[in-house]
Amino acid sequence: MVTAQAQEQSAFRRVVLASSIGTAIEWYDFFIYAFLGSLVFDRVFFPQVSSTAGTMAVFATFTVGFLARPLGGVVFGHFGDRVGRKSVLIASMLLMGFATAAIGCLPSFAEIGLWAPGLLVVLRFLQGFALGGESVGAVLLTVEGSPVSKRGWFGGLIQAAGPASVVLASLATAAVMRLPEDELLSWGWRVPFLASLGLVVVGLYVRARVFETKSFVASRQAAPKLPLAEVLKHHRKPVVIVLLLSVAETAFFYLTVTFSLAYGARLGIAKSVLSDAVLFGNLLSMCAVPMFGALSDRLGRRPVFAGGLSLALLFIYPFFLSIQTLNPWAVTAAIVVAAGVIHPLMFGSESSFFAELFPTGVRFTAISVGKQLGTILGGGLAPLVATALMAASGDRIAAVVGYFAVLSVLALLAALVTQEPRGREL
Repeated sequence: MVTAQAQEQSAFRRVVLASSIGTAIEWYDFFIYAFLGSLVFDRVFFPQVSSTAGTMAVFATFTVGFLARPLGGVVFGHFGDRVGRKSVLIASMLLMGFATAAIGCLPSFAEIGLWAPGLLVVLRFLQGFALGGESVGAVLLTVEGSPVSKRGWFGGLIQAAGPASVVLASLATAAVMRLPEDELLSWGWRVPFLASLGLVVVGLYVRARVFETKSFVASRQAAPKLPLAEVLKHHRKPVVIVLLLSVAETAFFYLTVTFSLAYGARLGIAKSVLSDAVLFGNLLSMCAVPMFGALSDRLGRRPVFAGGLSLALLFIYPFFLSIQTLNPWAVTAAIVVAAGVIHPLMFGSESSFFAELFPTGVRFTAISVGKQLGTILGGGLAPLVATALMAASGDRIAAVVGYFAVLSVLALLAALVTQEPRGREL
């Protein structure tokens, strides 16, 4: 006879599986644009401008996805706090799958002119809107049902779906980048986008079989009618903390992974070396993220996250020096350390850290506001700002290093004024 405890454990395992698979699929959809866009889209959608202007146009379009994330976070967060996490996650996956597959079907600039980059911007906006709900909802579905003593570990498992999706996107990118140039530009780049359709079907099947968390069900009746108004009135300080931490964390990742692809390629480093380095770094990150999440169960969320921030600040200058050597081994080592060790310190502890700062009735909305605004100022703008700073300074890395130093110092100050939230009841 199956006991109630065994049924509950089985249901929780399904939640972890559904959250991990679904998150990996949606992040794959988001990242495949980051990788292929920085390597191909300047020639497919912006061939009428110079190389530098084309790169900036690609990163500007890339940023559109981040601009949409706060709006998606507020909309999906409202319904996630009022209706439930599960239904929001199914809706976000459908929207992301549609937008990604549609990018794979877009005609090029040579075929339809300015309509091509225009439609690309719209679809990139939809991707960001969908991820605004996914990136918070999947974590909450798991963290809210986790044992208190293992909340960091299980939250880290869901966060590990991020690097897993980067691995998947890197493999897809590495495969098509080995095609002859004319085949890559005509049809090869489309395949990884169209493959999203099959992945979404799998994700929807798994997610349809999970249940809401007990903490959400218990608080549903007491949830405010307008969670955003409640957040802005009573939870401004923790939202600002989440924002500042997210700015630095995402800026470090996108500078060392996304921006480094375009910067390294412009310096003459083989694109296969860059894409393989990102692959190796995220293979390591898949293991490191849940491990550092578990470490935060022992040491606390704040010291683990702050440790990652401090290392990021110290490493950003040596990172770019390593890229400038043009040595494949030095370049690979720099990207692997950044993506596989330093970033996971922040990313692994983030999910439980942020969730424990807010009550259940506004948790989805509150984290969405802080995190998604943070990803605009950090991840979304970082590659664009870095490209502009390099162009204005004559390719001097000091400007980019100084830019990141400001972001990381602000984040460290925010971490210092935050009370350790580990062990709080959700």
